[in-house]
Amino acid sequence: MFFRRFVVTIFSFLLVVSCFFLTFADVITNNQSEMKKTIALLALLISCSCAIAQKKSVSILGDSYSTYEGYMTPSTNELWYYGKATPQTTDVSNVRQTWWYQLIKQKNWRLCVNNSYSGATISYTGYAGNDYSARSFNTRADNLGSPDVILIFGATNDSWAGTPVGDYKYENITYGDLYTFRPAMARLLDYVTTRYVGSEVYFLINDGLRPDITESIKTVCRHYDVPFVELHDIHKISGHPSVQGMTQIAQQVAAAVK
Repeated sequence: MFFRRFVVTIFSFLLVVSCFFLTFADVITNNQSEMKKTIALLALLISCSCAIAQKKSVSILGDSYSTYEGYMTPSTNELWYYGKATPQTTDVSNVRQTWWYQLIKQKNWRLCVNNSYSGATISYTGYAGNDYSARSFNTRADNLGSPDVILIFGATNDSWAGTPVGDYKYENITYGDLYTFRPAMARLLDYVTTRYVGSEVYFLINDGLRPDITESIKTVCRHYDVPFVELHDIHKISGHPSVQGMTQIAQQVAAAVK
């Protein structure tokens, strides 16, 4: 993120210097027509470079709620939302209807990476007690690119799968600890806030989660000074956001993040 901004700044500076000398040369040769063209080009280049520097990039670390066919990194991640509606499970049929696409458009951001995986848990414990470490948020947190903003939207599957919450633990977290929710949540935020230093990190809390999961998220977020957005009254089909629900999420997140 910082390297990109540094390169843009240097590029802008070089453009200004180059155009200055071109303009100076035109003045010397009294070529007023060419001088005007050069000044206009200078203004355009500065405007474009500033726009690039100011546009924030966002990465998403999520579960099925944030998936969409053709937009995942890596592309092998399991999906819930595809390029067509399936009435039994969703009425979402276009990527433009997803919460994150709407949010990016509202905020004039650009997508860096969407690493979302259907069925993913923050802990290593999945449905029926199966090992979900391969798809865990903790496992995938290293693959988010270099964003200005990171939105973490998870814990729904931990809640639905009956994952044990465990104890609050912020140091000396072992591999075995990651099979319970609180240590896994702590490890995730510790890693993300350290690995992506300088990035703005937000955690989105789904509505309808188990009370102990919701409270655990808030407690761990406060420990790491990570702002959280507690969603409410989201319309769903088969437990997943509908077109209406996607818009509700986008609006609630847009109102909460910078």
